[in-house]
Amino acid sequence: MRLYRIAAVAAYVCAVLLVVNVLRRAGVVPETTLTHAIAPFGALTGLFALTGLYLLIRGSAGNLGLIGYLLNSAGLAGAFAIEYALHFIFPSLDGTTVTGLLAGGTGMAFLVTSVVLVAGVLTFGAAALRSGLLPPPGVALYVVGMIPGSLRSALPVPVYLIGLVVAAAGIVWMATRLWSAEDDPGMVAASGAVAH
Repeated sequence: MRLYRIAAVAAYVCAVLLVVNVLRRAGVVPETTLTHAIAPFGALTGLFALTGLYLLIRGSAGNLGLIGYLLNSAGLAGAFAIEYALHFIFPSLDGTTVTGLLAGGTGMAFLVTSVVLVAGVLTFGAAALRSGLLPPPGVALYVVGMIPGSLRSALPVPVYLIGLVVAAAGIVWMATRLWSAEDDPGMVAASGAVAH
């Protein structure tokens, strides 16, 4: 497989994991050891997908694209750490300890991660639209969905979950462009990237 197609597969997996997480939180998919174990990997596969998307647009996205990629990547890495803590560390702690952590430095770190992720999503989205290499509706869905998806603790749960579904739709749309980029020499040349 080539680079863009590997990134596209990561994007498809990311979208599936986001939807499974939404369905689990909504009570449609049961809470099991497996559904908790895979939950953090939506953010991790999203990081791989984002790298492929950036490589596709980097030739025409300029410094804005690089800044957006770095901020969005840092936010997704932080989101992976948060999800890991929520699913594998917090359940082992008593409620008072968790409340204390969230009221202190841990809560502040979660907030900073959310702000960085929102800033990265907005910046990367603007760069992706400017590049003209990704489908504008897919980019728009990603941005509109990831804003509430990044602000999990500040918004009602249904808004957060709907945001993740919208973001997943945008990710799939952009992944389709990544997949087809392998067969479009003009797109690969415009990106300034080597796809092999």
